[in-house]
Amino acid sequence: MAYKISDDCVACGACAEACPTSAISEGDGKYVIDADTCVDCGSCADACPVDAPKAE
Repeated sequence: MAYKISDDCVACGACAEACPTSAISEGDGKYVIDADTCVDCGSCADACPVDAPKAE
């Protein structure tokens, strides 16, 4: 199960910096996670100040 970033995202980039597989990129108004690259480690959720990444 990959993580998905909710609409709570404030586009700060903390999740992308924390991702060990570079699965997170800047999208249209919020960051997005490539489900095929995500290894479900939770680093993005730990780094996010607004708890936007959620396990699907």
